[in-house]
Amino acid sequence: MSANETPRGPVDSSRVPRYAGPATFARLPRLDEVGRADVAVVGVPFDSGVSYRPGARFGGNAIREASRLLRPYNPAQDASPFALAQVADAGDIAANPFNINEAVETIEAAADELLGTGARLMTLGGDHTIALPLLRAAAKKHGPVALLHFDAHLDTWDTYFGAAYTHGTPFRRAVEEGVLDTEALSHVGTRGPLYGKQDLTDDAKMGFGIVTSADVYRRGADEVADQLRQRIGDRPLYISIDIDCLDPAHAPGTGTPEAGGMTSRELLEILRGLASCNLVSADVVEVAPAYDHAEITSVAASHTAYELTTIMTRQIAEARSQ
Repeated sequence: MSANETPRGPVDSSRVPRYAGPATFARLPRLDEVGRADVAVVGVPFDSGVSYRPGARFGGNAIREASRLLRPYNPAQDASPFALAQVADAGDIAANPFNINEAVETIEAAADELLGTGARLMTLGGDHTIALPLLRAAAKKHGPVALLHFDAHLDTWDTYFGAAYTHGTPFRRAVEEGVLDTEALSHVGTRGPLYGKQDLTDDAKMGFGIVTSADVYRRGADEVADQLRQRIGDRPLYISIDIDCLDPAHAPGTGTPEAGGMTSRELLEILRGLASCNLVSADVVEVAPAYDHAEITSVAASHTAYELTTIMTRQIAEARSQ
């Protein structure tokens, strides 16, 4: 399709039951069916970088299955995201599960290719290792990007067992490589024990601000979103969401759960409060469906991706109208 054509949306649920048919994200068309996309939803079934429970390689497809119940109109943002811009499911990036370095290179090259078409990426992980190649690709297109990192953990550690590329190290590597704008970095939802106080000292030296899950509880979603907007300004923004930023009551299906997390409502409200930010791409990672119950985690992740996609399509539509 051309940029001027009406976007092709989800399968009509009044004609085809939601539980029938291929499980693309939100029952949207595949990228090869529409030719181009303004927002490409892409899976990265890779979890060789995990330090505890494996299984996030199955997260993308679990999120797709849970997204069958998403509907075309988003009342919270007063928008019909799939009518504002073409959103399509770009399938999966197949990365070598036995060689992390090669997998990182493969993911980066595939992201380069998709971004090169003019699409923004909504990536479904996979473990958090994949954020590094995705940030590299985003920085090639936009320059160093602002980062909002929703997570129970800092993910700015140096190595695990001597390995530089793991799900606990992507943002230290990203700072070292200069792909992040160190004036606009924030963790949101962090909590739980650390290896030592030096972890926080090192993290602050990299430029990260921290909004803990307790901060969200005490201050509320609106105040937190306002603080984050002020820190980001009009910089190109990448949002990376580890589903374990949510409390295990809201996201049991993840690899490294920590007590005392945010509710799914708090996460969604904070994201909605960021709608005016220049969101260039995003990811939702660390959904491990083997530990899930009644798709609780996958449902939360699918709604999270839906809000992020809505923000991107609203901005695309606004830019075209100017």
